[in-house]
Amino acid sequence: MIKIGNIHLPSFPLLLAPMEDVSDPPFRAVCKKNGADLMFTEFISSEGLIRDAIKSRQKLDIFEEERPVGIQIFGGDEEALALSARIVETVQPDLLDINFGCPVKKVVCKGAGAAVLKDVDLMVRLTKAVIASTQLPVTVKTRLGWDHASINILEVAERLQDIGVQALSIHGRTRSQLYKGEADWTWIAKVKENPRIHIPIFGNGDIDSPEKALQYKNTYGVDGIMIGRAAIGNPWFFREVKHFFETGEHLSPPTLEEKIAVIRQHLHASIAWKGEKLGIFEMRRHYANYLKGIPNIKTLRTQLVTLGSRAEIEAVLDQAAKTCIHEYSTLA
Repeated sequence: MIKIGNIHLPSFPLLLAPMEDVSDPPFRAVCKKNGADLMFTEFISSEGLIRDAIKSRQKLDIFEEERPVGIQIFGGDEEALALSARIVETVQPDLLDINFGCPVKKVVCKGAGAAVLKDVDLMVRLTKAVIASTQLPVTVKTRLGWDHASINILEVAERLQDIGVQALSIHGRTRSQLYKGEADWTWIAKVKENPRIHIPIFGNGDIDSPEKALQYKNTYGVDGIMIGRAAIGNPWFFREVKHFFETGEHLSPPTLEEKIAVIRQHLHASIAWKGEKLGIFEMRRHYANYLKGIPNIKTLRTQLVTLGSRAEIEAVLDQAAKTCIHEYSTLA
């Protein structure tokens, strides 16, 4: 069993990565139902929380059925991070995570995310400020370093643990790689093998099949795996990985009927959370991923991304369930 503060996780948990414009409550709900053990919100700007920005505040929404769940924040200013940590605590997540790994330019240019990897002393000060401001367990998600010439994850892990960070998720790329090239898990293994390290170490990057999940589990000795892009449009990935761990065999892929059921669940949750107009609009980015790999599905997908009312979408889904399942379920 893995323990983070008062959170008890399975012996080898599968974590849903925090993904901007993806890891919202409706998406987290379908991943939880399909086997995710710990989830994180989209990352939230500390400055946005302090300014009471509507988008930032809405990202604080969490629901009982998705617990345990962590809220992730980012920023490059000690005072702002400390204040945002106190704001986060008011909604009572299970933990608070700090993002020191986001590589995108708009975040890095503000001295946040992966930019902090260039100054480990600053990273320590920022983390200390958060820990001092909350009773929540504090965890960190980061990368190997700024670039290959400055990989510093071994130092980062020790220093963050020493000031009270209770778990560390490591993406096996540097900031300069962005999401290109292959994630290097050997550095994650070095952190885990360090006899000074006793906090849970979770690996992240390139886990796109149950076989790879098992291989990386066995090869690199991590305490759990954080899954990101492989879960988009495929929340079943968590249960597939767990089944493969237990049996060495693949689960049958979801049928079109199962896909439609999850699309419907996701749609209902999206509308309940953001209202019909915005909930329908934000679901449009998910349909292509849910229906990927199913042949001759273009008409259904086109209808789903153009219709503007729940009743119209429900009618299309009903029709698809009636007329397409027999034709496509064996091909899904």
